[in-house]
Amino acid sequence: MEIQALGYVGLGSAKLDDWSDYATRWLGMQAAGRGKRVRSFRMDDRKQRLIVDASMPEGQHYFGWEVANAKALDKLAGRLDAAGVTVRRESRSLAGQRGVAELISFADPAGNRLEAFHGAESAAKPFRPGRSISGFRTGPLGMGHVALVVPRMDAALAFYRDLLGFRVSDYILDPVPVYFMHVNRRHHSLAMFEGGHSAMHHLMLELFSLDDVGQGYDIALGEKERIAATLGRHPNDLITSFYMRTPAEMLFEYGWGGREVNDRTWKPVELTGVASFWGHQGLFETLGGDDAPPADAPPHPAPAELPRAPVQVMAGNFERMSGACPWWNRAERRR
Repeated sequence: MEIQALGYVGLGSAKLDDWSDYATRWLGMQAAGRGKRVRSFRMDDRKQRLIVDASMPEGQHYFGWEVANAKALDKLAGRLDAAGVTVRRESRSLAGQRGVAELISFADPAGNRLEAFHGAESAAKPFRPGRSISGFRTGPLGMGHVALVVPRMDAALAFYRDLLGFRVSDYILDPVPVYFMHVNRRHHSLAMFEGGHSAMHHLMLELFSLDDVGQGYDIALGEKERIAATLGRHPNDLITSFYMRTPAEMLFEYGWGGREVNDRTWKPVELTGVASFWGHQGLFETLGGDDAPPADAPPHPAPAELPRAPVQVMAGNFERMSGACPWWNRAERRR
C-alpha cells in the first residue's frame, strides 16, 4: 500500500507560548516557525514535524501520512474515492503551510482529519535541539506513533487495515480491544483503543539514547504533576518510556529502544494483558478505564517468572561486556 510513515501532526491550541516552552525545553524539539497564530517545531532535517495552530479549536488535530510520490498519492485518492470516502485535493497554499509538495485530506470513521502527502520539504540548516539530546529516531520510520481512542474498533480496522493498508503488529482483545499497526519497520505507527468515543491519547517520540529519556524524566520530576505514567517498558514494542502531560489534553510518550518488525517473518500475536514488563504506573488510568485499580494497589501481578526481553540497540550505540547472561541462555535453550 502507499502510506509509508507518519510525517507530521497538527494540534489546535491557543496556548502557543506554553507549547513553545514545552516542545523545546521538555521535548528537545527546535522552534521552526513563529507566527501570530501558528508555531511549528522540528525534530530532524524536515522543515517541521509538529504544528500548533491557534486558529483550530482546542483539542482538534490532524495527522499527515507520507507516500512516496505523486503517483502513489493519486492511487490512494482513487481507492478512497472508490470506497465512498470524501477526498479533498488541498490547495498549493495549504501544501506550502505544511511544507510538502502536494496533499489530500479525508476523515477516518471516528472523525479524525487525515492528510496524505508527498514531497516533504527539508530545512536549510541542520537540526539544533532545544535542549541537549542526541536526537530523535525518525527517517524512514517517520515521526513516531500516534495512539487514538476510537468508538468502534470494527469500523476503525476496516478503514485503516483493509482500506489504507496498515498491517497489524499485535493486538489485545480483553479487557478492551487494542490494535497496534505498522506501515514501516517501526513496531507501530498507529495504536487504537476502543473506548466509546473519539480522542487522541498520545504521541510517541523515540530518542537515540536512553540517557535522553532519563534526563527528560529528571526534568519532568521537577514538576511531578507533569508525569502521567512513570518510567517503564512495554511488552510488545519493547520501548522504555514515560508519559508526560502537555498543554493540551493529549499526552506525549518519550521513549528509547523500540523494536522493528519484518513483514516477511512477522506474525501478529494476541497479547494476554495490558501490563508493562515494569513501570508505567498511571497509564491505565489515563485511558479512563472504569475498572482502574486503586492508587495504593501494586502496579503488576507477581507471576512465578517475570517477563524479560533483550534491549533493542543500534550499531555503535552499545559496548559489549564480557561474561554470559544466564536468563537469556535459559530462554534460548527453551526455544
